[in-house]
Amino acid sequence: MLVEMKGIVMDFGPVRAVNNVDFSIDSKDIVGLLGENGAGKSTLMNVLAGALQPTKGEIFIDGKKVHIANAHVAGKYGIRFIHQELNLCNELTVVENMFLAQEITKNGITQTKEMINRCVEVFDRMNVKINPMSPVSDLQAAEKQLLEIAKSLLFESKLIIMDEPTTALSTNEIENLFNIMRQLSEEGVSFIFISHKMPELFEICKTYFIMRDGNYVSQGNFKDIVESEITEMMIGHNLAEDSFDNKENHSKDKVVLSVKNFSSELFHDINFELHSGEILAITGLQGSGREAIADALFGAEKYSGTIEIDGYEMKKGSKIINFMKRGVALVPRMRKERGIFNDLSIYDNMSMAYFNTKLKKLLISDKEENQRFTRQQSAMKIKVGNPNNPITSLSGGNQQKVILGRWLEADAGIMLFDNPTQGIDVGAKFEIYHLILELARQGKGIIVFSAEFPEIYKVADRCLVLYKGQIMKEMNRDELNEKDVMLYSTGVNKEVATNV
Repeated sequence: MLVEMKGIVMDFGPVRAVNNVDFSIDSKDIVGLLGENGAGKSTLMNVLAGALQPTKGEIFIDGKKVHIANAHVAGKYGIRFIHQELNLCNELTVVENMFLAQEITKNGITQTKEMINRCVEVFDRMNVKINPMSPVSDLQAAEKQLLEIAKSLLFESKLIIMDEPTTALSTNEIENLFNIMRQLSEEGVSFIFISHKMPELFEICKTYFIMRDGNYVSQGNFKDIVESEITEMMIGHNLAEDSFDNKENHSKDKVVLSVKNFSSELFHDINFELHSGEILAITGLQGSGREAIADALFGAEKYSGTIEIDGYEMKKGSKIINFMKRGVALVPRMRKERGIFNDLSIYDNMSMAYFNTKLKKLLISDKEENQRFTRQQSAMKIKVGNPNNPITSLSGGNQQKVILGRWLEADAGIMLFDNPTQGIDVGAKFEIYHLILELARQGKGIIVFSAEFPEIYKVADRCLVLYKGQIMKEMNRDELNEKDVMLYSTGVNKEVATNV
């Protein structure tokens, strides 16, 4: 199936998100769609998937002009968009989500058994073990992502658009997904793969298409280009201008966080100290307990053991607000689900932590709220039209900057960054790394939870490597190397670590 988009223009009021872009994809191709947040990638794909109607432009399938009025029509043409923010109903079962609005019926009676059997066939094809009758709310993030992919396969899509599909997947699950994509590509299915992870793009994609500021920049074959060239075309200038190396040790003597015998169902006997001005990385593969530790340190998960903040021992059962008032901030993973208040404005999203920890007045001052926003917008170069608009009007990278600004306005002394650059383009990543380093210089205690070694190496003074809920190895900056981090995180060096 050949899909062509010609002269696509997409305006949102005075803002032009896509400017006269031509894009095409043929059967069996896997196209990497690249660009910084706000480049227009998702907008262009939302036009193709029927979620948006273009201001100008035309779409052709196999040479015939078509009108894709909505996602249902796109599905009839074999086009399905798997969004970064998953479109699943947590209250329904897996099989109910798979066939939502497309149930198999006979004489008005839903054929549940047949739908379950078809689910199992797709899951077996993907080598995935998911119970069709399980509530979606019981699934892990990775399983939810795989469920979205399974829905595309269930209805035999000919073109599958994937927006950051590997974010919540483990290494083995990513490889399994890529194997499925290669198999389907040989069968004639084409893919548009939106990602900021260069190694994955080079591994799975055949061709690339680059956008910047709503405009077409370049396209070609991945085999004919190197990573630095693509990155420079995405950001519009030489990558060397953004490079830096964290050679300084930020740690001060003062202990701002002490964790002793820290345990839960997902991690065991965790002990460490965090110093003022130190950047501590905590890494490990999916299931290592990394994410659970981040949540527990913010009061979002139950734990045993002790947490001391500036010498004050937190009481058992302390709520999130108690941790916030003690100066602990969490920039959470899965920004769409856990980090933003969808129905509130950009202003209010920025001020929310301040409202809960610093506000002494009965009424909120619009003037002061504007001052808070303007201060952080200037510091972090947040691209925004009207800050009274909903937070969802911003690109993912700019949403993340608003979340960071929220905690900076609350003047938190301990910053927990859980997968801080998830779904963020390379330019915004460097901005966040610089911000983390600057916060350390200001004396804040920082913990970065990440599974990406390049990210850890860019900022960390020290690193704790987890395996099955336990600290397998503590590494100083001069000891950090990707090979050893991977060995300890997979348990290969377990015997060695036990004897250290």
